[in-house]
Amino acid sequence: MSSPAIDRDVVIADTVHWLEKAVIGLNLCPFAKSVHVKKQVRYVVTEAETPEELLEKLMEELQHLADTDAEKIDTTLLIHPNVLTDFFDYNEFLDVADAALEDLGLDGFLQVASFHPQYQFDGTDVNDISNYTNRSPYPTLHLLREDSIDRAVEAFPEASDIFDKNIETLEKLGHDGWDKLMEKP
Repeated sequence: MSSPAIDRDVVIADTVHWLEKAVIGLNLCPFAKSVHVKKQVRYVVTEAETPEELLEKLMEELQHLADTDAEKIDTTLLIHPNVLTDFFDYNEFLDVADAALEDLGLDGFLQVASFHPQYQFDGTDVNDISNYTNRSPYPTLHLLREDSIDRAVEAFPEASDIFDKNIETLEKLGHDGWDKLMEKP
């Protein structure tokens, strides 16, 4: 049984909305605004329905990012609405993603960050507001350059405090605040 057709425009619009309102709007990632404003974020929506199909697309996108000038594309969001919709399956796939980096010889050059609508940090309750720091509208693999991270950390010396500040921000916001923030106009 195949998954429903994907409306790429809707998926990208939902993802941009989340990026602008939560990630940038709440300053969950102080590095995101710059690449967003400069239009250096590549949004790729895949219709992959199996982990194997997703892995193939992931490897293509990792290589594409590695081969493209950072001034043109600094980071890629690989959005996959039809596969790994269960967070625990998705979480297991992250080891596969890391192995793909190594297989391509890109470990240390690129990395993969993770976002998912059911994201759950180890040791937290599924409804803990802290999990929302990594909750996106769709399962998403964030491909980013190590040197971009290094530059961002140099520009933001308190980078190690980001996680704690994010949890504090979300605790102040609460679930109702999050829901209101994510409402679409």
